[in-house]
Amino acid sequence: MPTRRAFLARTAAAAVAIPLGASACTAGTGGTGAGGKGTRALVFGKTDGGTTFIRNYNMFGPAVQKSPNNELIYEPLARIDYSDGAKVKPWLARSLEFDESGTTLTVRLRDDVTFSDGKPMTADDVAFSLGIPLKDPEFNTGGTTYDRVVKKDATTVTLHWKRPAFSELGQLASVQVPVVPRHIWEGKDLKSWTNPDPVGTGPFTLERFAPQQVTLAARSDYWGGRFAVQQLKIVPTSGDAVRAQLLRGDVDWALVAWNGAEQEYVAKDPTRHLYQKYATGGTYALFFNTAKAPFDNVHLRRALAMTVPRKDIVTTLQRPGTEAGPTGLVDEVFGDAILPEYRHKVQPVDAAGAQKELALSGFKVEGGKLVKDGKSYAPKLSFNQDYGWDPYANIMIRSWQRHLGINVKSVGAPGANLFEQQQTGEFDLTINFTFGAGIGGIYSALSSRAYRPLGEKAATNFGRWKDEATDAALGKLLGTNEPAVTRSAGHELQKILAEQVPYSPIYNSYWFIAINAGHWAGWPTPEHFSYVPFPGLGPDTTLTLLNLKQAAK
Repeated sequence: MPTRRAFLARTAAAAVAIPLGASACTAGTGGTGAGGKGTRALVFGKTDGGTTFIRNYNMFGPAVQKSPNNELIYEPLARIDYSDGAKVKPWLARSLEFDESGTTLTVRLRDDVTFSDGKPMTADDVAFSLGIPLKDPEFNTGGTTYDRVVKKDATTVTLHWKRPAFSELGQLASVQVPVVPRHIWEGKDLKSWTNPDPVGTGPFTLERFAPQQVTLAARSDYWGGRFAVQQLKIVPTSGDAVRAQLLRGDVDWALVAWNGAEQEYVAKDPTRHLYQKYATGGTYALFFNTAKAPFDNVHLRRALAMTVPRKDIVTTLQRPGTEAGPTGLVDEVFGDAILPEYRHKVQPVDAAGAQKELALSGFKVEGGKLVKDGKSYAPKLSFNQDYGWDPYANIMIRSWQRHLGINVKSVGAPGANLFEQQQTGEFDLTINFTFGAGIGGIYSALSSRAYRPLGEKAATNFGRWKDEATDAALGKLLGTNEPAVTRSAGHELQKILAEQVPYSPIYNSYWFIAINAGHWAGWPTPEHFSYVPFPGLGPDTTLTLLNLKQAAK
């Protein structure tokens, strides 16, 4: 087994892998940005936040709707490096060191971090922040599993698990587990407080808030360096509207899956019009609510999974070749870690096999409904209508009707509403994405530790999967840092997902990013990157902005 010293060496070295501010520019005067002449502003068009913003910077609170891009105000202890196999690396932490048993993690903190009100970040703040999810399950929006936090000295805290947690380090990289200032947050009612005037360690502060635009101002005293970008203006938009905004130069940066972007956008100005995709390592998947009939039946789950027309969906999406394999692990990220029988495997529609599984399930189909033991079921498929998923849901629904005779109702919902439904288990079938730090991060949401009864909010295990074999494999994966053991456990989990189908991967997940580089230069590319220019990844967003400079005119 690798020693804890070896593990520490890897994580500590990662802390200096990207010297913050090394290529960042010092703010000056003049220049033009999409936000207006001479403002040195960058405009981000937010396509997944609805039409108006809510002023709520309480990330731990149970309210689903939060203020946009609060990860630029509050920061986590670690980051996930998607350019390096989704490894967890320190951020606000200087080092992350597990003991030999994997049940105690020592977190040594940077000593140069201050909050935006000038007060230093200390172990008191970190212990307080990490303790918030332990106070009430509703505050555990990041799905943490440690059970105790202890301050050791002014720059050191320890986290304790009841069981080995080598592969659960990614919890500390979640933007939903940030470090907050104890001197402000202590004593607040976190179930109702909205934290309207946020103070964090992050690179930006809130300058102005309006329902139609949030303006963040770059800090001049940020521990990571100085910014050429002095303002980040966040405006609500839609996937259709933002295309015209990017073409006009009204928006600099957006997340948008743009069918035909190469012809409609990039070709018009190949130097400045950038359209990029980065693999998340996970997938978009069909989740079954396994806590209730009929989806607690493995044969029915297999029948539905075998008749998902993945090729038709990715063709309609204009993402050829992105069909997901049965393990939910993306080949270009996880490569040889995937079992040979699943590597580069696509899942074509198998109508005959699905009919056999339906017969084995014991269900009959009568009038489009599933019938068994005198009970009938009319399934519903819920999805995020903000992402324009209607046509893809309809492709699946038509396939199920054609091959199995099952009529499934399409139920779209706004993203915030859907997320709450998934948390509480108010769905039959639903679409969500999977990703995380390494194989452990991808599969950890299947742990029974993340299980919550229907009606209670689950942070990660939306499908309510509860299975002894899964828990045993996860226990081995999380319980050691020995490569041979973790590899074997990963193989077991791949077989469970492929054969038991707690969820069924549909297509590989990518971050699709559109950039108008007419005002700002220095963007990474999928061919050469050490951070992903994805607003929402916290530290990666910071690294992106730190390394931008004003484009030459």
